[in-house]
Amino acid sequence: MNASEPLLVLDRVFAGYGKMTILNGTTARVRRGAITTVIGPNGAGKSTMFKAIFGLLPVRSGTVAFGGRNVTNFSPRQLLDVGVVYIPQGRNIFPELSVRHNLELGGVAASDQAGLAGRLDAIMQRFATLKEKADAQASTLSGGQQKILEVARGLLLDPQLLLIDEPSIGLSPLMVQEVFAILKDLRDNGVTILLIEQNAKQALQISDYGMVLEQGQTRIEDTAPNILADPRIAQLFLGGGLAAPERV
Repeated sequence: MNASEPLLVLDRVFAGYGKMTILNGTTARVRRGAITTVIGPNGAGKSTMFKAIFGLLPVRSGTVAFGGRNVTNFSPRQLLDVGVVYIPQGRNIFPELSVRHNLELGGVAASDQAGLAGRLDAIMQRFATLKEKADAQASTLSGGQQKILEVARGLLLDPQLLLIDEPSIGLSPLMVQEVFAILKDLRDNGVTILLIEQNAKQALQISDYGMVLEQGQTRIEDTAPNILADPRIAQLFLGGGLAAPERV
């Protein structure tokens, strides 16, 4: 695949829960080696989109392609094997286990078990806080440190694409800055990141691209600076919907 081509492509994806359709033909082109932030009002389908990409929710129609390969309705395990890692909302750690054991459990899903010990050592060197508290219970970490633990655990799988949903929830402003700095560093080292974030302005400021979902449809896909400068975004987050384009 050419480096300029998107790593992830959603083509008119429909998905939902029971009889309720949430994604109504969602499209996306996620650029390789970039941070793309997905924004939109509550109920727009942002988290549903991530679950459909990662095989946690069936795609009813449309396609999900990763690296030029059709991965529609692949299982989470299959997606881990091809290089997709998903970090959902909230805290998803084993609080009574040590930091080290949390990381080791994350590596169980790695297809390359032979290189796991080296990657674990590299993770410890990269994240000083986790190294210092390797033998402490994960429950003793701050909220921000727990989120960093989740990110580090995902990195053990050497992902090409990291899906991360609302990483700043419940974090202090200082820890938000640290988590965002980690995401920028991952991007600079070649990891493609698709991000959902409640703090849309701050997330777009560290992003290369942005997309706006409304009612399960992609309304805007553009560079992050253009999204930030778009006057329609203010209308969206003040509670109004995006107006349909005028016909001329």
